[in-house]
Amino acid sequence: MDEPAAPKPGKSNELQTRVIVGVLLIAAALLAGYFAGMFLWLLVVLMALGIMSEWAGLTGRHENRRLAMYALSVPLAIMSPWAAGPSFLGLGLILGAAMFVAIFDRSFKLAAGVLYAGFPALAILYLRGIDNGILIMLWTLALVWATDIGAYFSGRAIGGPKLAPQFSPNKTWAGLIGGVILTAAVSFILHVYWALPFHLVLLSIPLAVLAQMGDLFESWLKRKAGAKDSGTIFPGHGGVMDRLDGLIPVAPVVALIMAADSLGAL
Repeated sequence: MDEPAAPKPGKSNELQTRVIVGVLLIAAALLAGYFAGMFLWLLVVLMALGIMSEWAGLTGRHENRRLAMYALSVPLAIMSPWAAGPSFLGLGLILGAAMFVAIFDRSFKLAAGVLYAGFPALAILYLRGIDNGILIMLWTLALVWATDIGAYFSGRAIGGPKLAPQFSPNKTWAGLIGGVILTAAVSFILHVYWALPFHLVLLSIPLAVLAQMGDLFESWLKRKAGAKDSGTIFPGHGGVMDRLDGLIPVAPVVALIMAADSLGAL
């Protein structure tokens, strides 16, 4: 999420809309994560298909948008609670769907979107299904949200040198540092009160940086496409990718960390 410039007086209604929609989205994510099962799966499916659709638009592959969404639907269906769930089969089908789209579209641009949408979907479902899955999923979401919130407020309050003006004109180093600090603080609170393992608190720092890199990557895609937002589905927030740009790279990495943890590698 880009750090917006200081709001003008006439933009108070827009900010209010942004806050309301943001709260509703967070509530939906938390409720789906708590109840899990088909509720979480349906939310993940909508998320992944939304990302795929917007990716096709940003990369100029409009003509085969539906093909990519249909191809991605196969692994998403296999990952449902009524099928294999989040498993190596789902991972293999995501890779297979990407290969199919690459061959049909004669370009890797659209196929990359299958991976970009499919991997975080698989990761989120996997994380919820592991031991202590509610806590790990909450931590994953919280560190991305904390990074965004910390970057937003510290970037506005402090300003200073730009982080990567060629990708995002509003992001600052102060915003990145503020996001990392808030993420570490939230993770430490989860450690103290909900027994989040301390090594995950330490890992939250590089993960916060990764979340910002995901944000910058999406900003780069939008700049290349000449688009302000990835979509218009969420009033005041833009598209699905605009809301999930930090989670998209973080969720698969957290899934890898937890898989390594379960094997005793960490």
